[in-house]
Amino acid sequence: MPFFLTDYEKLYETRIEYDVIIYVGEEPNIKEEHAHSYILCARSQYFQVAFSKIWAEKKDGKFIFKKPNISPQLFDIILRFFYCGKIELKNLQGLDIWNLLIAVDELNIQPLISHIQEFLIENGAEILHENPTDILDILEKFYQHETFENLWNLCLETICDDPKILFNSDKFINLEAPLLELLLKRDDFYIKEIVIWENLLKWCFARQNIKSDPEKWNKDDITNIGRLLHKFIPSIRFYNIESTDFFCKVYSYKEILPQDLIHELSEFHRVPNIKSKANLAPLRKLNLKLNIDSNLIESDHFILFASWIDKKDPSNYNRRKFPYDFKLLYRSSKDGFNAELFHRNCDDKGATIWVAKIQSSTQLIGGYNPLDWNGNDWKNTADSFLFSFTDGKIISTAKLGYVKDASRAVYCGKNFGPHMGDLNCAYYIRSPNKWNYYYSGDSYPNIGIPKDITVEDYEVFQIIKKSI
Repeated sequence: MPFFLTDYEKLYETRIEYDVIIYVGEEPNIKEEHAHSYILCARSQYFQVAFSKIWAEKKDGKFIFKKPNISPQLFDIILRFFYCGKIELKNLQGLDIWNLLIAVDELNIQPLISHIQEFLIENGAEILHENPTDILDILEKFYQHETFENLWNLCLETICDDPKILFNSDKFINLEAPLLELLLKRDDFYIKEIVIWENLLKWCFARQNIKSDPEKWNKDDITNIGRLLHKFIPSIRFYNIESTDFFCKVYSYKEILPQDLIHELSEFHRVPNIKSKANLAPLRKLNLKLNIDSNLIESDHFILFASWIDKKDPSNYNRRKFPYDFKLLYRSSKDGFNAELFHRNCDDKGATIWVAKIQSSTQLIGGYNPLDWNGNDWKNTADSFLFSFTDGKIISTAKLGYVKDASRAVYCGKNFGPHMGDLNCAYYIRSPNKWNYYYSGDSYPNIGIPKDITVEDYEVFQIIKKSI
């Protein structure tokens, strides 16, 4: 370290002959900071103005400032940068980094503004996924702040990729109307339309302090909720709501919706193949950048698969940051339960992942073969895995088991389907969709795959690494 930086670091630690007192934070967490005016002026245009005769307040020969909107912890970080030119963002918690950016922007510390923005653009998505409860606070702080447009868009994209962050938050009902409207207008808001509608109603009811049961509303309730809901109606893709959900969850609130819209929607859902008359917003892009052909699973499953393949945390992946393409090779409901067709479609295709739905059940099972399916023997790999979803529609029910005995990871044979470890996928003429799982505890962990399996349908996908 250059000798002059060492001297400044000592000055930071001792604060001898200081001429500035700054009270930072709010009760009960207020700290008195001491500093030198020439250091602050050299680093910050804010303090250059602050020490002018217009702003300056002096007491006993020392400048006095109050900064209640900056925490003592963050102000210490800023002071260390002023004196030593040092800052280590990786040691900070997620929300602290965003709050630090707000603080250095207020103090007009240009080098730090650029440095923190670059860090957040590179790491912000991961930080937001690790701290989802912070996103709404960040969203409101950065709203319409032109300097931070890229970070603002990052927050919006993170919520659009995983709207549960928004809707599951206790802070959702306090979200300002312009912010909610902005989100609902986006075509990439990744969630079913009926869920958007239900949460919009939840927000409206909370704002008006009205019960959700329309039978208990009076005329004023209907007027107030209808007026609040009005601006959001063009953002709802009502024609994308299934008929059952429309009549159970939309039509019951017909009193607060435009009557011409209710009439057209009722006609649309009652008359087969009728064209919609309303000029409403287009379909949302529910599979943004993941154009995957599957009857059994959705994009969220494949995001999870990618994290399992790479052995990384799922928060590192989203629909905009996804390393693989998944190409459908085989579907039993289309190609039949046929070993010959399985191998014709899947051999020599490299790494694959397969998913099977168990008949008369919500359970899905599957596996990852990082090698291929050609040959007639066991194949050795330490990277394969089996998985199970107790309920295939609920991601959180997933169970994962990486191979324990690499020598019995994958079995290939002309009369077998995706046979892995103790999972026997032999094709028998009388019962081609009957599989067995004789768990021994040797090849893969126990993840709840049943012993006797009747497969309703299964799919195999080739895994193609995207070029960077």
